[in-house]
Amino acid sequence: MATSKKRIGILTAGGDSPGLNAAIRGFGKAAIGHHGMELIGFRDGIRGLAENRFVELDSQALSGILTVGGTILGTSRDKVHKMMVDGQPTDMVPTILDNCAQDGLDGLVCIGGGGTAKNAYRLQQAGLNVIHLPKTIDNDIAHTETSFGFSTALGIATEAIDRLHSTAHSHHRIIVVEVMGHKAGWLALGAGIAGGADIILLPEIPYSIDSVAKSIRERAAAGHNFSVVAIAEGARDLKDTADLAAAEALVSGAATPESKEAAKTHRANVLAAHRGNAFRLAEALEAATGLESRVTILGYVQRGGTPDAQDRLLGTILGGAGADLVARGEYGVTVAAQGQGAAPVPLEEVAGTLKTVPLDHPWLDAARHVGTCMGD
Repeated sequence: MATSKKRIGILTAGGDSPGLNAAIRGFGKAAIGHHGMELIGFRDGIRGLAENRFVELDSQALSGILTVGGTILGTSRDKVHKMMVDGQPTDMVPTILDNCAQDGLDGLVCIGGGGTAKNAYRLQQAGLNVIHLPKTIDNDIAHTETSFGFSTALGIATEAIDRLHSTAHSHHRIIVVEVMGHKAGWLALGAGIAGGADIILLPEIPYSIDSVAKSIRERAAAGHNFSVVAIAEGARDLKDTADLAAAEALVSGAATPESKEAAKTHRANVLAAHRGNAFRLAEALEAATGLESRVTILGYVQRGGTPDAQDRLLGTILGGAGADLVARGEYGVTVAAQGQGAAPVPLEEVAGTLKTVPLDHPWLDAARHVGTCMGD
């Protein structure tokens, strides 16, 4: 007896990233061509899912997108349970479930980072068949060795540090390069090592400005009258780290909804006061060393443009593995990169968990062995 085709929805959510289209293509071509499924793509991430805006995807629509940066589907940062609708945070999970039923979907593929994993887990708990493909240039998704987007961003950040070396050397300056990474320092650490940065500052290691200035003065005394500092955007000095820890403790210890809300407001104010760390660091280092300091913020350039070969390969591998899981009816998982292939990891183990740089990681050992100052 003939069986009906599976009909699957796919979306991209969170920040754009190199390799998203490779993953869409990898999943789509395997789902359509290998498993005989039907595929629709929701526009603009979770918001398009809630508003039921989609396009039918076929092999023709997936052709030629492997090398294209960004995402052909568009993206957004909405939360399924707190989407802003008419100015109010609204739980859209029931609406999303209704849309998926109306569209005749057998499952949903969510491509994105940590926030997307949480959205996928909430939808799974609500009864939807869902899988998650891990994307982020920060490389901070738990239980996956890497995420597509990271390799391309690492190459871009490394090239930027390479280019800034000549300016730092020519003008005898300190160049502070801010690299993306709010809570995990993989990108700053990898690019800093590969680009030969003299100082690397990470969210995982609170830094002392005195220690950084001492390192720069020692370099100057040895005849190196310039320094390149790679700093993750989430890196903080010892005082800022202590301030934030105190604010987090207030939130954790709040006993009433009112006090918790007040504590969260205080935490937000502390975070706002600590923005611009790269500029504050540059000013402090100029005062402490007498060397001119300049700041370069790489920003969105790190996650734009054509994906490199590794991200195209990884997106294709994880996309194809995701199609196999859907064909077998295995849902509720992140398709994690492990070894040369992929393996399913339960969403409950991934959602809400951050993969930070371990203090005994080989990359850190390598940086210290070549004399890189880590600010501690």
